[in-house]
Amino acid sequence: MADALAAECDFFSVGTNDLTQYTMAIDRTHPTLAARADGLHPAVLRLIDLTVKAAHAAGRWVGVCGELGADPAAVPILIGLGVDELSVSAPAIPSVKAQVRGLSMERCKERARAALACATAAEVRALSGG
Repeated sequence: MADALAAECDFFSVGTNDLTQYTMAIDRTHPTLAARADGLHPAVLRLIDLTVKAAHAAGRWVGVCGELGADPAAVPILIGLGVDELSVSAPAIPSVKAQVRGLSMERCKERARAALACATAAEVRALSGG
């Protein structure tokens, strides 16, 4: 629905904690299941990718908030998908900024394409050694 919503909004802010929970049908507060909810699951990344493409086609920007924006394994993938803004907690800002400064856009795009082709979050994490 991002293409339809883009006509009505100024920007998109993707809450990755909720998106992950609902996409994977795993309650992130469940004592035994929560560990299985990983925002780097390809299903979550594909939804973010679709949102970014639709938003950008309409001239809207996309921000990501939630734990995924500060996950070092996720940062290059999110940038490669075209996410325009990472909203992270104050303590995470210096490390995320330092990581972003050292990234190549072309390599981020390559990593994002590879992540979208994966079948599991573990495969995505293996792309960055994490």
